[in-house]
Amino acid sequence: MNRTESLPMVALRGMTILPEMVAHFDISRERSIEAVQEAMASNQKIFLLTQKDVEVENPGEADLYRVGTVATVKQIIKLPKQILRVLVSAEERAVLNTIEFADPYLRANITIPEESDPDIAGEINREAMTRGLRDLYLDYAARMPKITKDMVNQIKEITELKKMVNQVAANMPLDYRELQEILEELDFDRRYELISFKLVNEMQIMNIRDEIQMKVKERVDKHQREYILREQLKLIREELGEDTTISDAEEFAQKAEVLDAPDEVKEKLKKEISRFKNSMQSPAEASVIRTYIETMLEMPWNKRAEDFTDIAYAKELLEAEHYGLEEVKERVLEFLAVRALTKKGDSPILCLVGPPGTGKTSIARSLAKALKKPYVRISLGGVRDEAEIRGHRKTYVGAMPGRIANGIKSAGVKNPLLLLDEIDKVSTDYKGDTFSALLEVLDSEQNNRFRDHYLEVPVDLSEVTFVTTANSLQTIPRPLLDRMEVIEVSSYTENEKLHIATEHLIPKQLERHGLTKEQLTISKGVIWKIAQNYTKEAGVRQMEREIGNICRKAAREIYEHDKKRVQVTERNIEKYLGKEKYTYQMANAEDEVGIVRGLAWTSVGGDTLQIEVNVMPGKGEIILTGQLGDVMKESAQAGISYIRSISSKYKVAEDFFEKHDIHIHIPEGAVPKDGPSAGITMATAMLSAITDKKVRADLAMTGEITLRGRVLPIGGLKEKLLAAKNAGIRTVLVPRENKKDVDELSSEITKGLEIIPVSQMEEVLKIALMRTRRKKDGN
Repeated sequence: MNRTESLPMVALRGMTILPEMVAHFDISRERSIEAVQEAMASNQKIFLLTQKDVEVENPGEADLYRVGTVATVKQIIKLPKQILRVLVSAEERAVLNTIEFADPYLRANITIPEESDPDIAGEINREAMTRGLRDLYLDYAARMPKITKDMVNQIKEITELKKMVNQVAANMPLDYRELQEILEELDFDRRYELISFKLVNEMQIMNIRDEIQMKVKERVDKHQREYILREQLKLIREELGEDTTISDAEEFAQKAEVLDAPDEVKEKLKKEISRFKNSMQSPAEASVIRTYIETMLEMPWNKRAEDFTDIAYAKELLEAEHYGLEEVKERVLEFLAVRALTKKGDSPILCLVGPPGTGKTSIARSLAKALKKPYVRISLGGVRDEAEIRGHRKTYVGAMPGRIANGIKSAGVKNPLLLLDEIDKVSTDYKGDTFSALLEVLDSEQNNRFRDHYLEVPVDLSEVTFVTTANSLQTIPRPLLDRMEVIEVSSYTENEKLHIATEHLIPKQLERHGLTKEQLTISKGVIWKIAQNYTKEAGVRQMEREIGNICRKAAREIYEHDKKRVQVTERNIEKYLGKEKYTYQMANAEDEVGIVRGLAWTSVGGDTLQIEVNVMPGKGEIILTGQLGDVMKESAQAGISYIRSISSKYKVAEDFFEKHDIHIHIPEGAVPKDGPSAGITMATAMLSAITDKKVRADLAMTGEITLRGRVLPIGGLKEKLLAAKNAGIRTVLVPRENKKDVDELSSEITKGLEIIPVSQMEEVLKIALMRTRRKKDGN
């Protein structure tokens, strides 16, 4: 007969307790703790009911299953963080009628159905069912490590069918939902069938699992754990008919099918994917092939960026970002105009050559902005391995594509702007000739089928806009130089530096240091001072550093002393930058014998060289000091030969050169000096010392000399003229063949200079040497 009771109730999460099960669980919810304490205060009886959703914190009737278990609380253990561990012994099923109240704990009105003995005809049938269930459970337990020997022995000793069903159900390690299904089956016969079915079902699952494991074990080596897992997953899906996923090889094949690439590339990919499928037994080989396939799929074979050829936009951008550099800007705009008219992707390779800090790299970046194309910078400084350009062959460990192919891949299009920075710093050694590798890259006639050793298929570079930069053309081989269009980026004049500092550098540094124009003002005189006395460079990098130095010190003043405004002028510049670091060697005040001012080009712009010559009694030796290079030594030899050939014109004694030593010296002996532009300067200084004639102090000269006295052209004329102007020189002698270079210079450079072109040494001597002879007594 059914009976009704009212008991404290605990809602269990993720757990179902069956009759005749001894179990423990932890509770932390206030209502559950109150319910257990209420049970302990009365008859220790409690109703345990499982939640449908474990996430619900305060379950109502709708959140709970209807059938639960009446249990006796055996033990309570207090754990940290207000958690109780409760040990219960489950006794019988009960059905929830209503929840009487929910505060301070859940109390349930339940009905406990009466369980009659199983209605089984005949003792033989009962025994058969008991033995059958026992045998099923023992087979199941033998293959389940979770079931202990004590449980097995306990089941073996049971002879009563009803108790057997309850014990088997209580000792099956099933999910709480499946246990709930068994708990809710009130009819004994159907419960027996349900338990038997679940045991048989679990056994079949284990048989299929073992069969799959045996098949996998036959296929693969026991150490290939990753491969075993893949095969297990594959076979499980095949057995269940749910093979909806695709393997890596199939995924690669699908991507290759839709890849926009030449047929040659697709054919190569198909072969590699086929090899990848057959290389599963060798993880090392499979990894190499996988990397290659992924690289090939990431290359933008036929993906292009649209050309943007708005010349007005490009001109505005270049003017905003760069001051001066007119020749470079003109060439860039011409390039865009031709591109807009022809609609063709191929373009000349521009090589920007000039001293450091003159804006070569930033010009390339601005060109990329003007074209609205991806910009990739590849630094070639110090690259000496040919594989850096052409890539490594796949057979090498750690093989990878070359820098060119990697640059194209990172750009994501086949026609980016690729800047090859510092191309003159490439070196060559036993690992290959890097310059030769660059020949194929920068040759517009053959780079449409550039072969990277790693990719093994031609890469079309004909649509790439290449821009290269270099500080000097001396180290670039002639064949490579022949493939590039050289644009000179010369030194900045002081006026250009002033504009660059005012319009670009000062606003940039103010923003970087958190200052405003109102807080810090730097006068134009300070910029002139920095350019002349605190920096010695062709570009503006050091000038930017000095401006940053001023900003840092001004920021400290404003922060520490709460100043509203800081003004930096020529009067207080030493407070911020210290004493002057450089001074120009100004023109001599008086005309002197054997001292001539020459002009030189250096990596930081132009400079003046004072060449001094002394003649003394001796044995006809020529002494050269001041760390002169081979070229300057040869120029001195050529100069003395020329002087000896014309000595009779200047009434020099025939035995003069046999009885006198000539000492040629260029001050600053610690600084190496070389270059083909000091020949006429040394010859003039030597003839002045030999003939005892003074040389004009306001005169400087540059040019190389031949044995017959011809004056040869030189380079770096703009920098040399700037150096002469800064030194206070008024007259400059230049080779006649350089007159075209003088005509191209702006009036800002030539203003105040008398530039005289000369073609013969006689013209030089006529202008340089004073006509009056110095008296022997020095008066």
